[in-house]
Amino acid sequence: MNLPPKVTERAFARLAEIGAADQGRALRVAVEGGGCSGFQYEIALDEPKEDDLILEGQGQKVVVDSLSLPFLENATIDFTEELIGARFVIDNPNATASCGCGTSFSM
Repeated sequence: MNLPPKVTERAFARLAEIGAADQGRALRVAVEGGGCSGFQYEIALDEPKEDDLILEGQGQKVVVDSLSLPFLENATIDFTEELIGARFVIDNPNATASCGCGTSFSM
């Protein structure tokens, strides 16, 4: 059974902090071809579309389009604050290799 990605409370809290839902926007997590390992994540604030999977929490939404969904099975979408800056990160058990930038991976 394919499990949709999970979104941590920290990620939802960050979306609430920046007022995403107030602007009618959601965090879009997409997978695109390219990047140094074959695929890369595209993470942006966007308006939900009709064929999106919508993950909700704390009044906020994270959306994944149907083409990206298979690549994000069981993945965890989180928000981290590190020395290099605060950002949304994806922990993806499907990725066989990833690169140092954390936005590119292969399967």
